[in-house]
Amino acid sequence: MKLVRYGEQGHERPGMIDDDGILRDLKGHVQDIRGPALQEQTLDRIRSIRPESLPAVEEDVRFGMPVGGIRKIVCIGLNYTDHAKETGNTPPEEPIAFFKPNTCLSGPNDAIVLLRNSRHTDWEVELAAVIGKRTKYVDEAEALEHVAGYCVANDVSERKFQAKGTGQWILGKSGDTYCPLGPWFVTADEIPDPQNLRLWLDVNGERMQDGSTANMIFGVAHLVHFVSQFMTLEPGDIVLTGTPAGVGVGRDPKVFLKEGDVVSLGIDGLGEQRSVIAPPE
Repeated sequence: MKLVRYGEQGHERPGMIDDDGILRDLKGHVQDIRGPALQEQTLDRIRSIRPESLPAVEEDVRFGMPVGGIRKIVCIGLNYTDHAKETGNTPPEEPIAFFKPNTCLSGPNDAIVLLRNSRHTDWEVELAAVIGKRTKYVDEAEALEHVAGYCVANDVSERKFQAKGTGQWILGKSGDTYCPLGPWFVTADEIPDPQNLRLWLDVNGERMQDGSTANMIFGVAHLVHFVSQFMTLEPGDIVLTGTPAGVGVGRDPKVFLKEGDVVSLGIDGLGEQRSVIAPPE
């Protein structure tokens, strides 16, 4: 099941993408795709609705981030063997965790607005795991039962801000629009093995990243288990699971995003994003 939120920013409506790729309006069946709507009983109720019984949305619409009300974005760094290698880092012995604020979230096709004085803004296609129920001290064997579904994410990163001074990653990861999410929230039953997904990213039509979640150092189940040992995850929280090789800072010569560039990315079964790079506000 593919669920979306569509409409103008701040006024998104809940929707469903049917098997023919038609957007269907879910208003009246669920208030929003957030929090309680991500719990198993609510998803089962939505799943029982015949898509053809829902009004089709025929006009062109903006897709917002497919999950609303996100409170925590927990990110994992250096979690692909090839990405750790390209950045000159030793693969970590345990997950490296940091946060992005929810103010960095944007729709999958919204503009990415560069931070002021940015000259080193980079891209990172990532699998985002969306939590579906309260998760605390969960065993790894049960962790995926707490994942409601998955989305495409771009962990946009300003490398100089990330590494400057004491090297506080969050400073380079937190710009407004620095986490496009979507287009869809795809329920976990459609992604039986999150460790067998191809993910890719292009800049101006040139393939930069082309990897597989099979190359994660720590799989989704371990990450949810690991994070839950230190904090409670609530329905709607998301875990960004890392990026494969091919980021701009890992290339020779290094390549960074500039005004007018077009970033396209996607993951098998989860849809595609397309964002234009906009100048600082």
